[in-house]
Amino acid sequence: MLADELVAESFRFDPYSPATDANPFPAYKRLRDEFPAFWCEEAGMWVLSRYDDILRALQDWRTYSSARGNLVDELPGRAGATLGSSDPPRHDRLRALIQKAMLKSALTHLVDPLRASAHELAREARERGSFDFVSDFSARLTLDLIYALFALPEEGGDEVRDKAVLMAQTDPVLRGKNPAQIAAYEWMADYAGRLVEARKRNPGDDLLSNFITAEIDGEKLRDNEVQLTVTTLIMAGIESLSGFLSMLGFNLATYPEARRALAANSELIPDAIEESLRFNTSAQRFRRALTCDVELHGEVMKAGAFVMLCYGSANRDERKFVDPDRYDILRKPKAHLGFGGGVHACLGSALARLACKVAAEELLAVMPDFTLAEHDFPWLPSSNFRSPQRLLLAVR
Repeated sequence: MLADELVAESFRFDPYSPATDANPFPAYKRLRDEFPAFWCEEAGMWVLSRYDDILRALQDWRTYSSARGNLVDELPGRAGATLGSSDPPRHDRLRALIQKAMLKSALTHLVDPLRASAHELAREARERGSFDFVSDFSARLTLDLIYALFALPEEGGDEVRDKAVLMAQTDPVLRGKNPAQIAAYEWMADYAGRLVEARKRNPGDDLLSNFITAEIDGEKLRDNEVQLTVTTLIMAGIESLSGFLSMLGFNLATYPEARRALAANSELIPDAIEESLRFNTSAQRFRRALTCDVELHGEVMKAGAFVMLCYGSANRDERKFVDPDRYDILRKPKAHLGFGGGVHACLGSALARLACKVAAEELLAVMPDFTLAEHDFPWLPSSNFRSPQRLLLAVR
């Protein structure tokens, strides 16, 4: 056996490992440097890790298809039926209608209540002296935002939050979705379906109503399309946005010079958000399915195979970013893949940036100095996302 084959056999990349959840970056670097097209036995798919390869895949939807699902471990009924798990022309129709609905909901009306909520949560945390950034700040803030955006009924917020978090998780033992995670998705889909029926009877001035009424050339979103869109956006809004806010909090607690600079000059916060999206994106890995054979880096990836696109690795690729493992809030990394790219670039990016900006402004105004109260904490078990499940901070 050749030496390079022995090396390849000895290297493992396991997207289900708790060690990968906590710190995937050493493995990402080996993938980029030694195995840029890597067959991952644990996931049963190819892994791409370099920025240029992933960007090319995102831009070539005809070869790298989303129609068989975009989650590394897909949930039942999503593939081909949602914005993120479909290809043009179906994708283009969904995106145009969803975008029209989102543009109709001006984000400016959310700023004042979001700011008030962030300020109050930060004040409560400061008075306690120590707090869990996830459960006491980011999770509560994003839940408030989603409830305001969709005008959800006030009761049952904790259950909605719990189901959204469970949907985003993967079972590290089963190496896929377990029955509880699938049941959480089914619960959320049923919840969204009941919301759609209720809002059709009594529409209002909210995003869900806009999804129902959005129309282009006489065409509207079908009820099941609205249902699946709302199901996905509740999960993304609650868990993915909360996860990114938690990663931003982790960065600010870990890098005090950056935190002090932002506290002294809030105008730097938008750039810090972009750098956090590059440096520690919560959206780590998504998948595509090959529609034809692709030869890359000496490997032949066969048609029909799944390919894992490691956004978190691309954002740390030294071929694209200078000194990529350094958190630099002055970097201005406009080409990062924190929100994906190509036809599937995240439609909610403007809302996410707005929420993070307001949250950071209020957090740093109320408590400019805080630090990690523990360095060994649990991470979300997920083949797609990465964020702390608990992040204890001490106010100084």
